[in-house]
Amino acid sequence: METNKMSFGTDIHFGEDGNRIKLSCAHHNAILYTISAESNWVCNKESLHVHAIAGFFKDLTKLDDKNVDHLMQKWGIYYRETPLIS
Repeated sequence: METNKMSFGTDIHFGEDGNRIKLSCAHHNAILYTISAESNWVCNKESLHVHAIAGFFKDLTKLDDKNVDHLMQKWGIYYRETPLIS
């Protein structure tokens, strides 16, 4: 398994069945897991996490839910889809 090491920040661990993204700062410590699923099977293991997270936020923002909007604003997270570069 390949690892990018940092004490604080984002560490990405590429595994055979999926990827783990370690999110660390002085106030939060968490791991986000991404695995092959219905909507991200098209990606290779190195870009699986990127495809899954971008697709998740695309679908989440399309819900047009005021609670989702409020939480994203609370945490300063904004999502905007940009054109694909060929």
